[in-house]
Amino acid sequence: MKLPEKVTIYEVGPRDGLQNEKTIVPAEVKVEFIRRLAAAGLPIVEATSFVHPTWVPQLADAAEVMTALGDAGRDLPVLVPNERGLDRALELGLKHIAIFGSATETFARKNLNRGLDEQFAMFEPTVRRAREAGLDVRAYVSMCFGDPWEGAVPVEQVVSVGKRLFDLGASQLSLGDTIGVGTAGHVKRLIGAFVDAGMVTDHLAMHFHDTYGQALANTFSALQEGITTFDASAGGLGGCPYAKSATGNLATEDLVWMLTGLGIEHGVDLDAVVATSAWMAGHLGRPSPSAVVRALTPPAG
Repeated sequence: MKLPEKVTIYEVGPRDGLQNEKTIVPAEVKVEFIRRLAAAGLPIVEATSFVHPTWVPQLADAAEVMTALGDAGRDLPVLVPNERGLDRALELGLKHIAIFGSATETFARKNLNRGLDEQFAMFEPTVRRAREAGLDVRAYVSMCFGDPWEGAVPVEQVVSVGKRLFDLGASQLSLGDTIGVGTAGHVKRLIGAFVDAGMVTDHLAMHFHDTYGQALANTFSALQEGITTFDASAGGLGGCPYAKSATGNLATEDLVWMLTGLGIEHGVDLDAVVATSAWMAGHLGRPSPSAVVRALTPPAG
């Protein structure tokens, strides 16, 4: 069995991890969270989203957070929902953005207020202007394995949507199991379908949720298919404000533990990430969902 020698962990805790938290985390805590994650060796830390505060109140302080991060913040990716979000990123001199599309009609309507086909018309000028300004663009595709309203999502539909987003000018496509219903066999089929459609695995990333406890099994399946970039969230934080069945992301610590056991290079200091997640759990007032964090963190008292 041939597995990749090295994997890139794309840390989404500060954005995807915190966006669903009802308790507002102060900007200074978010800044410290991001700095700690970067210091732990995580090569990419997605910092925030320039979404309207009405939709995601937790991230209303996006500009404040990015400004406080200073020069280091300019190299961190941020999510932008549309051209207005891009304008804010450009004003701050940021270099990396991400867009967030949907593989299903219903979720596109609920999350973007656009139809499945209409979303591309919204994203096209955003991506074009970002690339003309020299920014790197990542494209997320949500609901790649299942949708809480539509059920199973046909593989060919996911590939069609994904390729259209990628072809707008993205450098990487992140395939999201938003409600965590994916299985190892489904992962293999989906990646194989993208490869058959002409995409290379270097341009694909996987974004797993652990709703059914399958995130690590799905990660191993993707490793077998040659995927080398995985999204993860420190402490297993996260969910989706528009999909109630979307529970926590694949925990960064759980992923690091498995990769280390497989002898795959990742460059992350596990102890530092565990300490950071335990620290953030204290701010949130509840234990970390990560199994590895719970195992390595002594109980209080």
